[in-house]
Amino acid sequence: MAQQATPVRRARLGRALGPEGTAVSGVVLLLPGGDEVSGRRPSPLPPAAPVRALGRRLARAGRDEGLATHVVHYRHRGWNGAEAHLARDADWAAAEAVRRYGDVPVCLAGVGMGGRAALRAGGHEAVGCVLAIAPWLPDEDTTAEPEPVKQLVGRQVLIVHGTHDRRSDPERSFRLASRAKKANRAVCRFEAHSDGHGLRHYRDEVVALAEDFVMGALFGRPFSRPVEDALAAPPPLGLRMPLAAGFGKSLRR
Repeated sequence: MAQQATPVRRARLGRALGPEGTAVSGVVLLLPGGDEVSGRRPSPLPPAAPVRALGRRLARAGRDEGLATHVVHYRHRGWNGAEAHLARDADWAAAEAVRRYGDVPVCLAGVGMGGRAALRAGGHEAVGCVLAIAPWLPDEDTTAEPEPVKQLVGRQVLIVHGTHDRRSDPERSFRLASRAKKANRAVCRFEAHSDGHGLRHYRDEVVALAEDFVMGALFGRPFSRPVEDALAAPPPLGLRMPLAAGFGKSLRR
């Protein structure tokens, strides 16, 4: 009996989240967390839950502008060293968004290892902004080369991290943001004081911050004053911007 060929794994976009408008004028691609090393197929539920909740909020906020939000389903659970599988899948997803919707701006929004994928794949020509929430980044002292940042030139970039994150070292995202800021002024970073990797204490504030940033970066809505200040401030001020409790309740000036 002939041996059956193993099916080739392919990345894919999940169904659009939230209400769908008539015409799409912008896309958010949501990148769930993952593992540092794993060849297993990702589980669709626990890692994707945080980005699904964020995606539904963004879809509601951007409905009038024609925003489409999709979760990216990876081929593998792990980053896997030089293979950088999650970043490659993020890059594929940006190209797929253009194929589906035409020449529309794309935002890559990732959590944990998905945040690293968003930053790494931010150089795709369709990507206009990158949102990295508690991004997992390697220790620059032990890697042959630091995480690249030149691909972020010309993009608007927001990183948000809890100061007590024990899974993804917040100082690593600060150091990456510092290097990125030298090449690209449109980089800012917020810190949720005393919060951990899941940003549970500041969940509402993180979602409000993400909405403010994505709607402004994709569709030109005015940024809130804290985001404006963070983008304009020189380092380290704009890269250690405190995320205030209650952010989002009275954003607009």
